[in-house]
Amino acid sequence: MRKIIVVLSLLAILAACSSIDCPLNHRVYTKYGLYQPDGKPDTLDNDTLWIWARRGNRVDTLVLNRLNGSTATSFELPISYMQPEDTFFVLLGDETRHYYPDSIYVRKESFQHFESIDCQASYFHHVTSVRCMGNIIDSIVIINSDINYDKPKEHFRIYLDPDI
Repeated sequence: MRKIIVVLSLLAILAACSSIDCPLNHRVYTKYGLYQPDGKPDTLDNDTLWIWARRGNRVDTLVLNRLNGSTATSFELPISYMQPEDTFFVLLGDETRHYYPDSIYVRKESFQHFESIDCQASYFHHVTSVRCMGNIIDSIVIINSDINYDKPKEHFRIYLDPDI
C-alpha cells in the first residue's frame, strides 16, 4: 500500500511539472509579400530570387535560395536578435540569365520576451523603418511593425520595378 502511495505521489508531481509550455523555436521571422504597382499580388513567374543576410560578424549567409514560379507571392526571412539594423542582399535572375541586385535594410528595436521563468528568453522586435536601394525593388512598405511568433501576418510589401 505504501508503494502505491509513493508512486501516485511521484506521478502527481511529474504531472504538475509538465504543464510548462515553452516554445520549441525561439527564432522569429518576417514575412514579405510581392506586389504589383497597382496593389495586386505579384509572382516571380520565370524569375528566380536569392537573398543573403549580413550577420553580426560581417559574414553573409544565404537565407532564401531559388524562390521562383507562379506560386511565389511571398517569403519569410529570419531577423537578428540584437542588431539594430538587418541588411539583406537581394539578387533577381530572369530567364535570359540577367541578374539584378538590390538591398533591403530593416531598422528595428529588439526586446526580450518571457513565456515563463522556466523557459529560455525570446526576442521580439518593433520595426522603425525599412528602405531599399531601388534597383529592382521600386518600394517597400511596412504593413505590420511588430515581429513575434504570429507567422501568418505579413510584415512588409515589396513592389518590384515593373520595367525589370
